Amino acid sequence: MPRIVDHDERRRQIAEALLAVAARDGHESVSSRAVAKELGVATGSLWHYFDGFDDVVRAAAAEVTRRTDARIASATDGLRGLDRLHALMREVLPIDDDTRTEAHVVVGFWGRLAALAPTPDASAPTLATWQDSIRLALAEAVDDGELRADTPAEAVISLLRSITYGQQIVEVTEPQPAAAHLAVLDSILAPWRA
Repeated sequence: MPRIVDHDERRRQIAEALLAVAARDGHESVSSRAVAKELGVATGSLWHYFDGFDDVVRAAAAEVTRRTDARIASATDGLRGLDRLHALMREVLPIDDDTRTEAHVVVGFWGRLAALAPTPDASAPTLATWQDSIRLALAEAVDDGELRADTPAEAVISLLRSITYGQQIVEVTEPQPAAAHLAVLDSILAPWRA
């Protein structure tokens, strides 16, 4: 009797293998052959789960987003206001070994993702899905008197999204200590502190 395979789980395993190869060996080493070798399977078996290598790249980018969302949920559990916001940003800024490695992997994907043909869910892997959490944290910080009542939440969210991407690029091109990345966050919030 044929073995029953969880299609979604196998897709995730393939995406994780691509991420492992990229983190360990660099993006120039990422190929269908390298991913298959990482999994210990024949290259052709990848195509039972994906239509092509670009789909594997999209799945790997989505896996990074899923991992980040899970870390954020865990780190922010039970927190509110600026404590919530700082915990969230510590999961997306490149300040420890995991987030620094992730920055190298993610920045390497951006060019390839931008060049892929659009699909209905093409923005999903790169969409900052944590924006609602930031919005909530800012509202709580205003309610709790940590930030001024006139804090422009949407403008601050845009700035935080920009610095997240920007600091990942900075980390890849000119590595910085964690304090430098966090100082950028503090400078954005400084004008609005109560």
